[in-house]
Amino acid sequence: MTFDRDRVKRAVAALARKGVFIGTSSWKYPGWRGTLYDETRYIYRGKFSEKRFDDLCLAEYAEVFKTVCVDATYYKFPDRRALENMVAQVPADFLFSFKVTDEIIIRKFSNLPRFGVRGGKLNEQFLNVALFSSAFLGPCELFRHNIGLLIFEFPHFYASDFAQGRDFVNALDQFFAQLPNDWRYGVEIRNRNFLRPEYFGSLARRGVAHIYNSWTDMPSVNEQLMLLDSHANPEFFGGRFLLKPGRTYEEAVRLFSPYDRVKEVNEEGRAAGAKLIEAAAAGGGRTQAFLYVNNRFEGNALETIEAMVDLADLE
Repeated sequence: MTFDRDRVKRAVAALARKGVFIGTSSWKYPGWRGTLYDETRYIYRGKFSEKRFDDLCLAEYAEVFKTVCVDATYYKFPDRRALENMVAQVPADFLFSFKVTDEIIIRKFSNLPRFGVRGGKLNEQFLNVALFSSAFLGPCELFRHNIGLLIFEFPHFYASDFAQGRDFVNALDQFFAQLPNDWRYGVEIRNRNFLRPEYFGSLARRGVAHIYNSWTDMPSVNEQLMLLDSHANPEFFGGRFLLKPGRTYEEAVRLFSPYDRVKEVNEEGRAAGAKLIEAAAAGGGRTQAFLYVNNRFEGNALETIEAMVDLADLE
C-alpha cells in the first residue's frame, strides 16, 4: 500500500466529526518525507534542514490528522512555552494526548543513565497528587481546549514494586479519587495479570479509561477487548498500537527503521483497530476514541492507519 495523503485526510476528518480521533505516536519522522511531508517546505539555503523540519513539521502533520500522542512529556514535565508553540501550529479542533511524566508513574527507578544516582531506588514522587496537579495539570490548564487524553503509561511492575495486583489497584484508586475529574485520564498497564475485574472496576468508579495497548508482554488488543468490563468508561476510551505482542522494542527498531513503509502486516492488530473505530463511530459522537499507532507496530504508522480505516465498517 502507498499512503494516500488526501484520502486519509478526508477519512480522519470524517471520523473526528463522529468523535473518533486517530493519529500517530509522535510526528518527527524523516521516513515520512515524500508521503506525509513535502520536503520542499524544509529547504534552507539549498538543502534540507533537519532543524527546520523538527521545528515546523507539526503544522504539516496537522493538515492531515486531528490528533497526535506526545511522548516528550513522559521524560519531563510540560513546559508552558513548548505547549504554546505546539498549539500555535495546529487548528483549533486539533487534540494532543500527553503521556504523563515518568516522575509520577515509576515506582522504582531503573538503572538507566538518565536516572543517575536514583537508579534502583524507590521513587518518592510515585502517584504524588500535589506534584501531578502543579507540575503537569498546571501548565496544561491554559491549553485544555486542545488536549484529548492524559495517558498514564505505567511500566511493568515487579514483585518488589507491588506484591500483588490489588496493591497497585488500591494505590491507583486513591490517586484518582483526589484528582479533578474534569480531565480525560487513561491508564495503560504492562502487567497482564493486573487485567482483572478489580482494576476495571476502579477505573469505572473514577471515570478513567483503560488504554487498549499492543505491547511485548500484553495480550493482544483483541484479547483485551474480550475481557469483561474492559470498556470501563462509556464517554471515552483510548488505544495504542505500539508493538506486536512478543516483540521487543529493540527488535522492532532494527526491523522497521527508518519507518518509510510497512514491512510486516499485522492482520489481527489492524482488525482490532478497525473494531475500536467502529465502536466509537457507532456512538454518534456520544463516545470519544483516541487511537494512536506507532511506526514500530508494522513499520509505517501512516499506512497502518489507512489500512485500519479501510477495514472499519462505518455504514
